[in-house]
Amino acid sequence: MTALVGDFIIQRLGEWGVRRIYGYPGDGINGLMGALGRTKGKTQFIRACHEEMCAFMACAHAKFTGEVGVCMATSGPGAIHLLNGLYDAKLDHMPVLAIVGQQARAALGGQYQQEVDLTTLFKDVASEYVEMVTVPAQVRHVIDRALRIAISKRSVTCVIVPNDLQEMEAVEKPPRAHGTVHSGIGYSAPRVVPRDEDLRRAADILNSGERVAILAGAGALGATDEVIDIADMLGAGVAKALLGKAALPDDLPFVTGSIGLLGTKPSWEMMSDADTLLMIGSRFPYSEFLPREGQARGVQIDLDPAMVSIRYPMDVNLIGDSAATLQALKPLLKRKQDRSWREKIEKNVDEWWKVLESRAHVDANPINPERMFWELSSRLPDNCILSCDSGSAARNSSASFPVGSSRASGW
Repeated sequence: MTALVGDFIIQRLGEWGVRRIYGYPGDGINGLMGALGRTKGKTQFIRACHEEMCAFMACAHAKFTGEVGVCMATSGPGAIHLLNGLYDAKLDHMPVLAIVGQQARAALGGQYQQEVDLTTLFKDVASEYVEMVTVPAQVRHVIDRALRIAISKRSVTCVIVPNDLQEMEAVEKPPRAHGTVHSGIGYSAPRVVPRDEDLRRAADILNSGERVAILAGAGALGATDEVIDIADMLGAGVAKALLGKAALPDDLPFVTGSIGLLGTKPSWEMMSDADTLLMIGSRFPYSEFLPREGQARGVQIDLDPAMVSIRYPMDVNLIGDSAATLQALKPLLKRKQDRSWREKIEKNVDEWWKVLESRAHVDANPINPERMFWELSSRLPDNCILSCDSGSAARNSSASFPVGSSRASGW
């Protein structure tokens, strides 16, 4: 049977490594749904109860796996429902591709039923790339670009596919002619490290600091060993933004835990007294929980140059991958002989765990929520991921849930 555009889209996604799509059926994507059925389970379709959840699930997939998350919804109201989850992905810088249906091309511009200007609708949330395909020969390069941009820029992208186009005969190889695009698959992230002179300037600041505080975010998830080594050399404590909670085990004596509105007392004390701040892969938004402006000299590591020095006025911004940058920085650092700052942090952390244990064992009717998280922690299997919605559940899990090598990773 001749492959249809819907079949080719699912096939192309598979060639990029996409094996799971989160979606909700609708007549605007009937062609894509039929194509999914014809894969006989090779590409798994996870059906949500609402389009909004499709986007949240794709964002969670990206957060938990490091892969691009893909969600799919029908035209009109189905596409509109995706927005809330897609904004979660955008604001947390997660790679997510949204594939949405549209009315037949011949009807566009005629105020047809459920016709929405989807290109304009998604222009902000998918600001890096949003495109509607109008001919079969366009499909290949649009899917390729949407995925490559989502992965490389850790952003939301969107591809709009009119329902009549989904049922047309696919063009897997565009004609070799003027005005055509011939794209390929695949992306390998580069190893990005700062310039040597910037590394030396950063090392000078960190070496001269007497009370170094480290804030680790989601960008530090792949740099656990490097962060531990740097913290040991600098005699520093490490606080963690919520998305960086799994970057370091909480049972390390110098890890102060979460920071901010859902943070711990040791994190607040460390930031209040620090004379040097090292931020690693974090866009933590609440500046009032960082050192007061002018109190500390700052060094920030981030892969995105647009996100540096916007939470605290940094003295040196290091644009690069967290692990590679810390590896390059390590030979330039001097081990601090005075460990009094580290000892103070560890004392505060130890006292804080005693407070948490005491609070968790306070009797309550019907239940003390901190007790539930405290007891649950030791009973969960290794490498378990526990996810919490916003609100009191997140507060209790953040404050009471230790993350260690044999405990759960909290998000």
